[in-house]
Amino acid sequence: MPFIPHTEDEVRQMLEAIGVDAIEDLFDEIPAGLRAGGLEGVPAGLNEMDVGRLMRERAAADERSLCFAGAGAYEHHIPAAVWEIATRGEYYSAYTPYQAEASQGTLQLLYEYQTMMARLTGMEVSNASLYDGATALAESVLMAVRANRKSKSKRILVPRSVHPAYRRVVHSLVHQQGIVLEELPYDPEHGIVDAAALPAEPGDVTAVVIPLPNYFGALEDVDTLTDWAHAHGALVIAVVNPTALAILRPPGEWGETGADIVCGDGQPLGVPLSSGGPYFGFLCCREKFVRQMPGRLIGRTTDLDGKTGYTLTLQAREQHIRRSKATSNICTNQGLLVTAATIYLALMGPEGLRRVAASSHANTRRLIAALDGIDGVQKWFDAPFFHEAVFRLERPVEEIRDALAAEGIVAGVPLEADYPELGNSLLLCATETKTEADIALFADRLRRLAAAATARQTA
Repeated sequence: MPFIPHTEDEVRQMLEAIGVDAIEDLFDEIPAGLRAGGLEGVPAGLNEMDVGRLMRERAAADERSLCFAGAGAYEHHIPAAVWEIATRGEYYSAYTPYQAEASQGTLQLLYEYQTMMARLTGMEVSNASLYDGATALAESVLMAVRANRKSKSKRILVPRSVHPAYRRVVHSLVHQQGIVLEELPYDPEHGIVDAAALPAEPGDVTAVVIPLPNYFGALEDVDTLTDWAHAHGALVIAVVNPTALAILRPPGEWGETGADIVCGDGQPLGVPLSSGGPYFGFLCCREKFVRQMPGRLIGRTTDLDGKTGYTLTLQAREQHIRRSKATSNICTNQGLLVTAATIYLALMGPEGLRRVAASSHANTRRLIAALDGIDGVQKWFDAPFFHEAVFRLERPVEEIRDALAAEGIVAGVPLEADYPELGNSLLLCATETKTEADIALFADRLRRLAAAATARQTA
């Protein structure tokens, strides 16, 4: 059904009928200080031809660069078949399949997605997607507060090595609900939480967030952290890169009893960078917490004729049940992206995903070796890593990054804004898409820039 806005005459007639002078009068109970005001930044409308031209210009400006940036959005190879299938008509408009009798294909796909994500994370239950990784972590925090009924403090311990954007989103979504987010520092030498420095008596803690890998690409001591959290009555929320789980032990096997909730961003699973989105979030958990899980769950059953059928089993959001009973009202489903991820996982299989992860790790080792020895460039942390690493530069990061960008190279993500103590540092990433020639080119350009900077200093 097309969207047809009301004309000015229609709006005026409706306002007269209800006895108010302006639309703003309908919101007079909202304090003036809380109102957003006008939308001055929104440009005037364009016709179809001009919109098409504008989008072509924007697409042309988004150049293909040699990318060594990661930080939560990763450039992986996506088999051509993934989006050829995902953009077929029967999948392209996939959202929540409210009518089971007309949505068996979509429901079966989501059921397969849940199965694969549960196996990948080592958990018992998976929901059918969330908005993105950051909101998935926020949902996990809210879920942990509901699930851990023995804890009354609503204290969540969040390592500072968790993605800074994730931490900001979580704070925005939970701080008005009395939930306290407490930072755990990282060891400046290793780049991970020092498990030996954790307090022996932390008091009442509701949950502990454990990233794998963390924002610096380093691998946390997940077993020790998990057991420490459980020993003090806290639930464990794992925020993970799904590709890394192809070669690392899944959260369900961390420590003696495993993590309780697992979340993250599914972008590495067949979703292109797309200039920043859209992506999708995933969330898995132990079966005993399933009724606290946000989103929707697909179940498999048989009909009266004994044939396999699929249906929405749990829909614990305010669209379906009373708002007071809902687990969330921000658990937006990213159906199309989950469709692509399901196809990607099915095509790659366990062995294919392991090869992607192993190749990414190997390329990062090559990148580190290629940069080692360049004057003014030094690897920062010494903890084991997956496919990202932090490097310290003697020259200003922005200067180096802008110079390389002019040559078509995205030279990582600066860290100083979020981690002032790291100063001139870059977070670099290499996935399976990088060749030895790519790495050699990047190292050569970086070496040349460092040498030129040194020459200017001594001139």
